[in-house]
Amino acid sequence: MSDWQQRIDAVWATADELGDHEVIRRIDALAAERPAGDPLALFERAGARDSAGLEDEAEPLYRQAIAAGITGSERVQAHVQLASTIRNLGRPLESIALLDEIEPEAGELHDAVVAFRALARVDAGDARLAASEALAALAPHLQRYRVSLAAYAADLAASA
Repeated sequence: MSDWQQRIDAVWATADELGDHEVIRRIDALAAERPAGDPLALFERAGARDSAGLEDEAEPLYRQAIAAGITGSERVQAHVQLASTIRNLGRPLESIALLDEIEPEAGELHDAVVAFRALARVDAGDARLAASEALAALAPHLQRYRVSLAAYAADLAASA
């Protein structure tokens, strides 16, 4: 992990104590150390604003990070966080489409994609399908009731 990323992580580790304004200030200062248009810097700036409830400011920064070629786990995170932001801005169908797009490459963040898509589906008026997908994603993590929960999830999906 780079020194820069360690310093970013340190800001996030103390975000509750720092407060929204100070998190944004510190993240912006660290982002300014990177070249203009750096996808990770854009992503971190977006996340700081998103965390502060400034979705209108976060959305274009997430889009710029994606367009600039953010890669790896951060690419999936950028899509998930952008989708959440878009949902909060009242565009759940766009959020669902963005999550559907990133799902094939989500890897270890697959369950996060499903969870945020479930939230968007509820906002779009499809709570049964949302519950079905969320329960289907949860079922493999259970020690007991895995089969039952998966069957209930399938029943919900069939009736959605």
